[in-house]
Order: sequence, then C-alpha cells, then structure tokens
Amino acid sequence: MKYEQILNDIENKIYYPVYLLSGEESYFVDRISDEIENNILSETEKEFNQNILYGRDVDAPTIVSYAKRYPMMANYQVVIIKEAQDLKDIEDLAGYAEKPLESTVLVLCYKYKKIDKRKLLAKNVQKKGVLYESPRIYDNKVPDWIMNNLKSKGYSITPKAAAMMTEFLGTSLSKISNEISKLTINVPRGTEIKDVHIEENIGISKDYNVFELQKALGSKDVVKANKIINYFAANQKDNPLVKVVAILYGYFSKVMMYHQIKDKNRNNVASILSVNPFFVADYQLAARRYTMKNLMRVISLLREYDMKSKGVGSVSTDDGQLMKELVFKIMH
Repeated sequence: MKYEQILNDIENKIYYPVYLLSGEESYFVDRISDEIENNILSETEKEFNQNILYGRDVDAPTIVSYAKRYPMMANYQVVIIKEAQDLKDIEDLAGYAEKPLESTVLVLCYKYKKIDKRKLLAKNVQKKGVLYESPRIYDNKVPDWIMNNLKSKGYSITPKAAAMMTEFLGTSLSKISNEISKLTINVPRGTEIKDVHIEENIGISKDYNVFELQKALGSKDVVKANKIINYFAANQKDNPLVKVVAILYGYFSKVMMYHQIKDKNRNNVASILSVNPFFVADYQLAARRYTMKNLMRVISLLREYDMKSKGVGSVSTDDGQLMKELVFKIMH
C-alpha cells in the first residue's frame, strides 16, 4: 500500500489490525505512526487503550500479550512498537499476525532498513494488514520533495532556495521537515520562499553556500569564489571540506555529462542531468568555460583533495587552507 493511501485510510477511519512499517527513510514511517498515535483514539481513550513501547525494551511475547487485550470503553486499542528493528525475536510475531485481534491496531516501526519480505511475519502482515516499505529518496529528488511539501502547506519555493536547503540539510526528510515547520511558522501562508527566507529562518547564508561556490567556479568568477571559500575556511564546522568536495564532484561530473549530450534542449538536458530546468543555463555557461580536458583535471583535483580531507598525504594541513588551494587550482 502506498504512503498516501495509508494516510487517506486513517483519515477516513479505515484501520488495519497490523501495520509493519519498514524502510531506509524513517520520515514516512514516523509520519504514519504519528497519524495512528494522534488520530485513532480520543485523549480520554488513550489513557487506557494506547501503549507505546520500544523494541530494545520488550520481546515478542510481551507485545502479543499487549495486543491480545481488549479495549476499555473504546472501539480500539493501539499498540505502537517504536524502533522495532531492535527486536531480536520479531519473527515470533508471525503467529499473532496470522490471526490478529480486530479491535487492536498493532504498529511495528522497523526503521533504517527493509524487513525481509520472504519471511513469515511480512507475508502474514501482507494478508491481514499493511506492509509498507518506506523508500529512500535520492539526492536529486529532494528539491522536488521540498517543493511538493511546501505546496501542500500553501507555499511555493524558488528552485534556488530548494537547492540551498538540499545542499545544507542533506537528504534526511525528518530534518528537512523540521526546518520547513520553522519556515511555515514565521512566513505568511501563500509566500514564495526565496533564498532570503532561507537565510533568515534556517541560517543558510544566501551568499556564502556551496551552491553559490559552484556557480562562481562554473562562471570562473575569481573574486566571488575567493570570497566564498574564505568564508568557508573561517566557518569549517558548517562547511567541512569533505562535504564541499563531494558536492563539487557531483557538479563538475554533470558539466562533463553536459558536454556529451547531443540534444541540448533545456528540458532534455534537465532530464539527463536530473536537475531543475532553472539551472540548465549554469551548466551551459560552465561547459563554455571548461573543456573536457579541463574537467578531467578538475575531477582529478577533487579526488586528490577528497583523499587529503581524510588525512591521506596531508596530515598537518588545515582544511581551510586545503579548500583555498583547491579553489585556486580549479580556477587556474
């Protein structure tokens, strides 16, 4: 069952006796679990009929004993097992999942990895309840997720602002969701979120970030690139060399790909590079500034400084100095 369908069913008071929620992306697991926790029972009913347990603290027989209780003055009782991946005997729940109590809603939050669907527990849950696998979201899909999430809340966001959030916050949807909540508290509904809003509410500098650095390098704007890298060198905690190198590697790899694309139509390029069409002009400009030979040298430099960032061949050199060296060599 898909994520949206599960939430829609909960909203329409369609409940299942067992939910097995697993997968690498914990955000979707937590959202479904929270919806069940917050919406099936009233506050009064929760006192006697809702139990939240943790996998490291219980075992399968204990969970079954909770699940087999009947609700008191309510239609359902809810049992939520958080961090169910810590349950050493989770497969022993297969027997209960085969014949679950219809008045119990048992939720197993098996996070950060996939449950083995070949085993009996998953098979039985699939027959009687909801087996959900939370998909990992890839880097190039995160900006679209941010845009859609904000759209559902009555906001829009510029591609640049979405890219800034992605580069600064990474791919953790839980972390991104928390920052979006800050935005929606402080910015009026209906606003188009821009880089200035990101700076004011999340703390990402609109002028000194990796996105602006790669743009400066792509256009060979020496002054701007040096200003940004000096800022990074002075704020290494927020801009570690290993992160900067990884993002620049991805950027210049896409510039190489751009050179090899025959159909330079904007939408075609955006599709192949997995970027928003808004950014295609930046790759066009970078491709004019860097030949394939130049780019091979840049990729080689990035690999070299990636090793140095991990202490190989540069034990005594400060990361800030390494960043400055790297940018100088790329530009010259």
